[in-house]
Amino acid sequence: MTGPRGRPAETGRQTSGGGRWSWRDDGAWQAGFLLGSALGAVATVLGRRAERAARRGLVDWPRAEEFAIQQLRHAPGTLARADIEATEPVYAAAMASIVPRLSEALETELPGVVERVSVVDRAAWVSANVATFAQLLGRIEGDLLDQVVPVGGGLAKASVAIANRYLTTRQIGFLLGFLGQRVLGQYDLTLLSAESVPGRLLFVEENIRQTGRALDLPLDPFRSWIALHETTHAFEFEAHPWLRPYLAERLERQLAAFSKDASTLGRDAMKQLGRVLRGEGQGLHWMERLMGEEQLRLFRETQAVMSLLEGFSDYIMDEVGRDLVPDVERISARFHERREHRSPFERAIMRLTGMDLKMEQYRKGERFVSAIAKTAGPAALRKLWESPETLPRDGEIEAPDRWLARVMS
Repeated sequence: MTGPRGRPAETGRQTSGGGRWSWRDDGAWQAGFLLGSALGAVATVLGRRAERAARRGLVDWPRAEEFAIQQLRHAPGTLARADIEATEPVYAAAMASIVPRLSEALETELPGVVERVSVVDRAAWVSANVATFAQLLGRIEGDLLDQVVPVGGGLAKASVAIANRYLTTRQIGFLLGFLGQRVLGQYDLTLLSAESVPGRLLFVEENIRQTGRALDLPLDPFRSWIALHETTHAFEFEAHPWLRPYLAERLERQLAAFSKDASTLGRDAMKQLGRVLRGEGQGLHWMERLMGEEQLRLFRETQAVMSLLEGFSDYIMDEVGRDLVPDVERISARFHERREHRSPFERAIMRLTGMDLKMEQYRKGERFVSAIAKTAGPAALRKLWESPETLPRDGEIEAPDRWLARVMS
């Protein structure tokens, strides 16, 4: 049937309103259905691809490492590899003097630690710590991904997760680049390793040399002083085999508690960071405000031990250093003054990243160790490392007399 001018006649069933549903409308509906189906299929495919991409991890670790190392290329005091390698005999000589003197003072042997010393550049320090960070996050990454990118969550959630990974990757890269210009030495120990592999000593020569010159310190004694601090950390862990599993167990429990409920953590963290930036809030650190009761208890237990570790090393590096490091009083005074006088930018970064807690560990720990040594002598220092029961508990770092009354009475 044809209509005027040879067009097909409009046919179709009546609509409820009495009009006709033309072939043109029917074709448009079919086309829309096909287009909608195609778009739905595309969205499903894209969503699945995005999910797979998002579930590759919360952090792009190679990119974070690359970003950090890019920052370090512009840092002052960069040295050629040959210059760094030329200092290895200097550190070897320092360790040859430090280890027997430290073993005598602490009444324990430290076999093998001299063979686990590496003089590194900033980039190598970053690479070592990227591996450590990735291993820690790997313990909870699966649970976190299930919350952030649930299977079948679709394109929107996957896209948000991918965007978050980009931001987190750059944030971690920035933090590593920031620390990579400041860390002088490190006892590199993987707490959560399946095997009890001994730690190794890393000395970041570029930073040691840059800091020594900035503080107008004699370089070789300064190197020895830093080496004494890090070797004391080796003593703390390697002479007391119970310490590593003690800390690892608390870290595992903190990570497990963290991974159970990460859904609101990002929002809570942003609120707390906003308060920090506005200068609001007193008492608890912003990181502590994000923790539940059990997490906070474990965190404070760990903080007490970390304060002891750092404070004990600071105390020993000055005490043993008197007979071992020329001009140790001047080195110590200038270095501690540097810790206390940081730029506003550095203070802000350390507050936002929680690194200010590390500085507080040094201060509290050294005051605690000095107080118990002055009151109860070497016997109290030895007692510190006897067992988990003799470690300082929450509140005792700030009140050494409470520890003395509990442990030494």
